[in-house]
Amino acid sequence: MPLIAVTGPVCAGKHTVADWLVQHHAFRRIILQKSPKRDASSSPTKRSPRTKEFSSIFSSVEDLIDYATRHWRENLVVTDISLKSEYDALSKRPFFLLVSVDAPLLTRWHRFRGRCVHLEEEVPTLEAFVEMSDSHFYGTESSSHTTSSAAGLSTLGDLGHAAVFLKSSLRIMNIQKTVTDFHKHLEELDVVNQDRIRPSWDAYFMQLASLASLRSNCMKRRVGCVLVRNKRVISTGYNGTPRGLTNCNEGGCSRCNSASAGGVGLGTCLCLHAEENALLESGRDRVGDEATLYCNTCPCLTCSVKIAQVGVKEVIYNQAYSMDDESAKILKQAGVVLRQFSPPYED
Repeated sequence: MPLIAVTGPVCAGKHTVADWLVQHHAFRRIILQKSPKRDASSSPTKRSPRTKEFSSIFSSVEDLIDYATRHWRENLVVTDISLKSEYDALSKRPFFLLVSVDAPLLTRWHRFRGRCVHLEEEVPTLEAFVEMSDSHFYGTESSSHTTSSAAGLSTLGDLGHAAVFLKSSLRIMNIQKTVTDFHKHLEELDVVNQDRIRPSWDAYFMQLASLASLRSNCMKRRVGCVLVRNKRVISTGYNGTPRGLTNCNEGGCSRCNSASAGGVGLGTCLCLHAEENALLESGRDRVGDEATLYCNTCPCLTCSVKIAQVGVKEVIYNQAYSMDDESAKILKQAGVVLRQFSPPYED
């Protein structure tokens, strides 16, 4: 079961996310409390409403990891990961997920003002809040920290959360007007989807296809393909000009390097498609009768004919293409299953 760390700037909503996980998905809050002067934006003190029970408090990330490993059946959430070294240690574990939450600056300021009023503390100006927020998030020191840490900001010396924030696997925008609406948004995001921690086979092979697409040299679009049998990769392919020819992105294909509209002048295009490359690399004998083709874009009509010919049993794609209907007809007639992969939703 997962250990989810939630990070973000002051008043972005990280504690709201953690409380939602506790209240609606049976998570338990744990604390990484490295020193008494630790960033108070990560502390439950004087928070309302906040989760009141914190049965596990750790003084080091190593102790936290050891506990999470021994209690792997539990759902745990922490909001105190502020150092990249802490993230690096946690990210090695297969049960860890880092989630970041952010909100517009003015929205965060209004929330902070409301918190100060609730705690009967001095309300800062916008400029003072920006300075304090930057100190918290980027680790920049300020000589004008005057607001009480109980409202959600620490004293001098924060190392900053930005380095951790940028490593998150899931980024959430908290722009909703009410907590109830934000909770609905979190449900729509399906934050606790296990594919976010350990990808399903479809997600795994589609990521490989997307990775292959980064090798594309076609000027029109990046397409990657992975051919799989019995959950083993047979071959990969990406689109671009054939071996020995000048790469498309270096002027090798005049059609792709012109302003030709989609679907126009395909007869003069020199680029091999990703699916063609994968099929050529594998050959019909290696494909057999049980192969699955993963492609980050739906195959075109021509590729669909070739896919049917070599005996692929299923085609799974991510992005739609202009020839989807025609391709679907060909594949259906050939007995090839065609379906679209839908990864977990993200902001």
